[in-house]
Amino acid sequence: MPSAAQHPQVNPWIVAVAVMFATFMEVLDTTVVNVSLPHIAGSLSASVDEAAWALTSYLVANAIILPMTGWIANYFGRKRTLTAAVFGFTAASFLCGLAPTLPMLILFRVIQGATGGALQPLSQAVMLEAFPPRDRGKAMAFWGLGIVVAPMLGPVIGGWLTENYSWRWVFYINLPVGLASVIMTRLFIFDPPYIRRSGKGIDFWGMGMLALGVGALQIVLDKGQEEDWFASNWMAILAAIAGVALIAFVIRELRTRDPVVHLRVFRNRTYSAGVFLMTVLGFVLYGSMLLVPIFLQTLLGYPALEAGAAMAPRGLGSFLMMPVVGTVLGRFDPRKVLAVGLCGASWSLYSLSRLNLQAGYWDIFWPQFIQGASLALLFVPLTTATMDPIPKEEMGNATSMFNLMRNLGGSVGIASATSYLFRRQQFHTNVLGANVTAMSPRTRMLSSSLQNAMIAHGADPVTASRQSYVSIWNMVQRQASMAAFVDTFLAMAAVFLLVLPLLLAMKRPRHRAGGVGMH
Repeated sequence: MPSAAQHPQVNPWIVAVAVMFATFMEVLDTTVVNVSLPHIAGSLSASVDEAAWALTSYLVANAIILPMTGWIANYFGRKRTLTAAVFGFTAASFLCGLAPTLPMLILFRVIQGATGGALQPLSQAVMLEAFPPRDRGKAMAFWGLGIVVAPMLGPVIGGWLTENYSWRWVFYINLPVGLASVIMTRLFIFDPPYIRRSGKGIDFWGMGMLALGVGALQIVLDKGQEEDWFASNWMAILAAIAGVALIAFVIRELRTRDPVVHLRVFRNRTYSAGVFLMTVLGFVLYGSMLLVPIFLQTLLGYPALEAGAAMAPRGLGSFLMMPVVGTVLGRFDPRKVLAVGLCGASWSLYSLSRLNLQAGYWDIFWPQFIQGASLALLFVPLTTATMDPIPKEEMGNATSMFNLMRNLGGSVGIASATSYLFRRQQFHTNVLGANVTAMSPRTRMLSSSLQNAMIAHGADPVTASRQSYVSIWNMVQRQASMAAFVDTFLAMAAVFLLVLPLLLAMKRPRHRAGGVGMH
């Protein structure tokens, strides 16, 4: 057949390595810049708040492109789109490293986010098609290493490069990886026969409403806590714009003949349940990833780089468990593996809620290791089961929505975690502070003890008296912060348990390892 001559058979693991380079590079960049913000701000004569737009601009552009990726690949061809996305991301990374001013850096980050947004769903779709359905568990285990481990390595790599070289190297490290990915994509990835350049009309209205709605929503989620949410007029306006634009977009896509996003894929019960579970997974994964380093730095006194390194057990747990899960899926119903993963992830967050201000390294190591292993038990079977009923022709569109909802879930998780933590800290400060009064015997006893210690070290009585109450107030705030972290970790543990019944809505996958069923 001509098509066979045109598209030679390629070992699927070579295809996996080719798309893994691009995926790992893109996901790494969602977190690698975080620890470099103070250095970027100082270097480009900007405040840290202004420099934070280098993060927001990337996330907004990424979120806008993600759901359009399936349509773009069908219109221009998947190989051409993937090659352009990898090349564009690599070139934008180089330009980010060269950026002389903050506005230029933000512009290049927008380009980086837009090209990077296409990489995750395209690479996932390519891998799901390169492997026969019975081997998709192993394929998704390999692909999942990049999705789960890269965000955890990001702060460590970013901190090390920034401290030892320059923040610009956070972007330059993408160059060799990106070039290798471009070359491998050109050599080993081919469009399947059902993907042809589409002659259908372009849904410009749908694209516009999607870009406006998702972009406004992402800004609200990323900047809401800083602006005190809807107490800020521009946050309220952006939220209203996001709501109206997204509702109009859904109506438009369900009625138009050539939609940019095929929302009817959500009619499949298994896919809809799987996408919701992935949204929850993103919510807790990114939310807890934010909480742990804050806890380590603000309450336990870890330096930034050591805090990043202390999170390594989660990546280690995922790294060790991913290959095991790929094999286990051939013998057990993915829904049962998912249930074990949800319970394990919930237990790990419950364990983190049992920590106190005297927590040692191993008290933090094991909950994170178990959480990393549990995430592997969640990510791989969830992807495999969710995509099982999707026809290959719809795979690009389905993976686009799947990845968008994971990222949006992550943004909601970060916003919710920071907001809930702040409010619980206020609550506990008020409760504990109400018991710290000049008339309280315990307060007077502690104050007297502190004053005597300060006077013994040479302080005058007036200064010692004033400083003793400052010290007591600092103790109250530390205890209130600790109690707030306990509440937040508990709430996240409960979220995993609450979604367990959703597994009943998912159908048993038709394609199992060792099976013969094929699309």
